[in-house]
Amino acid sequence: MSEGGYAIELYFDPALENQVLKAWNVLARRQISSHLIEIESRPHITLYSTPFIDPTKLESIIKTFASKQEPLPLSLSTIGCHPNENNLLFLAPTPSLSLLQFHSQLCDAMRKEGIEITEEYCPDNWIPYCAVAQDVPKARMGESLCVLRDLKLPVAGYAMDIGLVEFSPVRELFSFVLGNTVEG
Repeated sequence: MSEGGYAIELYFDPALENQVLKAWNVLARRQISSHLIEIESRPHITLYSTPFIDPTKLESIIKTFASKQEPLPLSLSTIGCHPNENNLLFLAPTPSLSLLQFHSQLCDAMRKEGIEITEEYCPDNWIPYCAVAQDVPKARMGESLCVLRDLKLPVAGYAMDIGLVEFSPVRELFSFVLGNTVEG
């Protein structure tokens, strides 16, 4: 069981989220991995994660940051795996300049408030990805990759919200719409 902590997550528009959920559900039905469903996660890209933080401090940073952003175009274009991260399979977005700038501006905003950015999440090291399966048995890696190939990548859409969760299980503490545009 992974230890708890907090993560700043980027969420997708409903159509893109559904494409990812489709993959989660197929992998769960085939009994390859249902970990993400069990911990009640939501499809996302992790922008930052830390074991300890004061959520109220982050809330004002993220709220201000989100209000200055626009929905961010995303294209989940590749399939990958982290062999050391307990056999994690993921869909990775094309690392567009807008996505990388979004992330580095968030890091800057946090640094200004005295929050340390751990090495893994420093702009030069950060690898954006959307997890689709965790703890995949080695023997079933090939089958899992075939399932993901059936998604007909790339799947494109937008990042619409940014939020903070506590895990695990996953509990959303708050989230803000990018651009904070209130629909009439």
